[in-house]
Amino acid sequence: MVLLAINMFALVVRLYHIQYPSSVVFDEVHFGGFATKYIKGAFFMDVHPPLAKMLFALDGWLAGFKGDFDFKDIGMDYLEPGVPYVAMRMMPALLGIGLVNTTFLTLRASGCSPLTSMMAAFMVTFENALLTNARLILLDSPLITFTGLTALAFQKFSYLDEQSAKQLSGKWWLWLTLTGLFLGATVSVKWVGLFTIAWVGTMTLFQLFTNLGNLHIPLPKFGKTFAARVLCLIVLPILFYMAMFAIHFKCLVNPGEGDGFMSSEFQSTLNGKAKDPTMAPVFLGSRVTIKHWNTQGGYLHSHAHNYPAGSKQQQITLYPHRDANNDWTLLNETSVVDPLVGEPIRVQDGMILKLWHPVTKKRLHSHDVKPIVTEVDWQNEVSAYGFDGFDGDANDYFKLEIVPEYTEAGEARVNLTAIRSRFRLIHVMTGGALFSHKVKLPAWGFEQQEVTCNKQGTIPNSIWYIETNEHENAPADAPILTYKNPGFFGKFWELNKVMWTTNAGLVESHNWDSRPTAWPVLSRGINFWGKDMHHVYLIGNAFVWALATGGILAYFAFKALLVLRWQRGYKDYTTVRDLFGYDLRTATFVLGWAFHYLPFFLMERQLFLHHYFPALYFSILAFAQLFDFGAKRVTANLVLPVSLGIIVASVAVFYNFAPLAYGLQWTKSECEAAQWRSTWDFDCGTYPETYEAYYNGAQQTSVAAAKVSPAPAAAAPVENVVPVEEVPVDTHIAEPEADPVPSPKAERPQPPSMINGQSVSYSTSQQTIYQDEQGNILDPEAVKKMQNVQFVTRYDTIMGDQPLPASVSAAAAKLAIEKVQGELAQREANTKVEPGEEDPVGGEDSGRRAPAAAKVEL
Repeated sequence: MVLLAINMFALVVRLYHIQYPSSVVFDEVHFGGFATKYIKGAFFMDVHPPLAKMLFALDGWLAGFKGDFDFKDIGMDYLEPGVPYVAMRMMPALLGIGLVNTTFLTLRASGCSPLTSMMAAFMVTFENALLTNARLILLDSPLITFTGLTALAFQKFSYLDEQSAKQLSGKWWLWLTLTGLFLGATVSVKWVGLFTIAWVGTMTLFQLFTNLGNLHIPLPKFGKTFAARVLCLIVLPILFYMAMFAIHFKCLVNPGEGDGFMSSEFQSTLNGKAKDPTMAPVFLGSRVTIKHWNTQGGYLHSHAHNYPAGSKQQQITLYPHRDANNDWTLLNETSVVDPLVGEPIRVQDGMILKLWHPVTKKRLHSHDVKPIVTEVDWQNEVSAYGFDGFDGDANDYFKLEIVPEYTEAGEARVNLTAIRSRFRLIHVMTGGALFSHKVKLPAWGFEQQEVTCNKQGTIPNSIWYIETNEHENAPADAPILTYKNPGFFGKFWELNKVMWTTNAGLVESHNWDSRPTAWPVLSRGINFWGKDMHHVYLIGNAFVWALATGGILAYFAFKALLVLRWQRGYKDYTTVRDLFGYDLRTATFVLGWAFHYLPFFLMERQLFLHHYFPALYFSILAFAQLFDFGAKRVTANLVLPVSLGIIVASVAVFYNFAPLAYGLQWTKSECEAAQWRSTWDFDCGTYPETYEAYYNGAQQTSVAAAKVSPAPAAAAPVENVVPVEEVPVDTHIAEPEADPVPSPKAERPQPPSMINGQSVSYSTSQQTIYQDEQGNILDPEAVKKMQNVQFVTRYDTIMGDQPLPASVSAAAAKLAIEKVQGELAQREANTKVEPGEEDPVGGEDSGRRAPAAAKVEL
């Protein structure tokens, strides 16, 4: 009955108003977009493993989604294109309900009372941040739920393992196997699951150490339990993780935006991306494409654009797509003998070559000039240089060095061979190696990858290989080659390496990121979405977070007290009932908190509040365990009201911040009252002064997470004005990775006036027009020169299609309105919202463009 009641509350809290917002929110841009790619079979690269993303795709496909919506911008409407977004949001919401059940069952398995377990389950139910994430197409709800299931299964297994008679029993095997499966599922959602594996591994080592000293467990039985743990806790999670990638590869069989991250061997396994076989032996005079080996920047490339500084010679870059500008002809050092006449000569290791660019008729060139971007002493600029009638100079000479460590054994280490040989090109005059790295040129270089000659560069970044190779006089029987199929294991290993390096490269700061020191004290949240006086902002339940963090601190204080008493001769572990068991179980959860929290201090990448959620879950479990220990040492008359008080307080704080989780109606004053900390930067300017604004049809521009200029004040109501149609303004925030942009508080516009039952915002501008008695417009400079001339001043407001006052000539009104329209256009340009760069957060401008209003002085 207790669990049924908990589920009823969790069901209502998680599913209430789940259809709102009915537009793309926060990282639904990414994970909804990945669902589209799964349905279309288009390959993509993401820093997270595929399990949760495939579940979203499956959920959408079962609901009838055809992959015809790209989720590319925050604020894109779901309703008109008929996206089954509610069904897709149901999956994380139901998993969030599962987490509530898991909390209760885990604490019961660890010996806590039903009352304590229920209290903790309600703390999870009414935790605002967990709720907000569980209602959207995001990865954190699956991650935390699988983490919780792992903790539950491991607690069940540990309880049985403590009883030597039940080791190797059916239930013992069941919970051990489930622990391994849930570990595999957790790490298949996000690599944060590696911390869960480390936690289970540490506790497993403790169990093995304890069992090894248990005289009731024979060594043969201990050996079997050890082997069972290896099978279920190491082999099984690895197999599960690899199986998810096998399904991932089966689904993504077509080229897509992400294949550029992968090697040519990997790309050749996609439909339509298989490379044509190319001639294996490379000769002098061969026309080749040369590809960089250690990055996915692409081919050695040149085009008819010069560097804006330095030598101002023609640019050399890496370009990732096939293009005629990637072609180079290999010539010998002197070019005395025409390489296309007579029998072709093989290019061998140690030869000095010149590389001629057929499209622009220039040669690959380097000299003692620093690059424009990577301006350091040990790197030189690489350019394309030459002109008709000029045979070049010594700065065109490059020595070919085949690198045996990276080249398969055989002829490819002696004679240059397409695809197989890995080589370096050493500039003869300066000694620098042709080099590239993951540095992009600015707009003048079309954001292509930089190429330099580096005297101190790493070997892998100076390695190249030939992908295509042709020669007019090649022997007819010349062998041909193509890329080897890497197979599943090759693709699996390569993709995980790319995911790792890409994830580690997310080091740029972000306006909504935060550091681990800020998480336990809930210093700030994340702006998710905003539109039409509604706002979704990720912020935790401050009361629940305070108890959870307090529980961790209380355990350390409790442990320090026990150690101090032990040093003074007290025998607490033998005299205090259940102390050892509670200490061990609480330590288990505290260790889970530490493993899921402390590693983030070692990371330099972008971090956000949601990275703390697994640690938060363990801290709630630790608090409940400590609470239960204390509850069993006081009277029941005290435990019940305290437990109910914690539940009521959790619900009260949840209710206070519910408008931010659900995107509900709120007022500015209520929002400001909820900003308990100055660092809580949700934008109260989003909300109106009163709730009446929601019901009278008033519109207000609300752009979350973007710079918004103050809106103009409203003009006084005017009768008989034709309402102006709403003009949509594109204010989306683009974004990674994934993987949010800042939102300085904007001055909230004044409530618009009501005209004919519709609300309209007005912009006003005053213009002074001089007219003579016939209504002719006078030059202001001529008026200044007039003496003893008096003007009668009239003030008239001209709006939209309103009839002109008799005192205003049509010409004067036209002039005034043109001036005002110019001002309004400039004002609109100044308030245009620019999209962000990464991890998008944003909203839409739902305001109205006001009719031109000109104040005419006559």
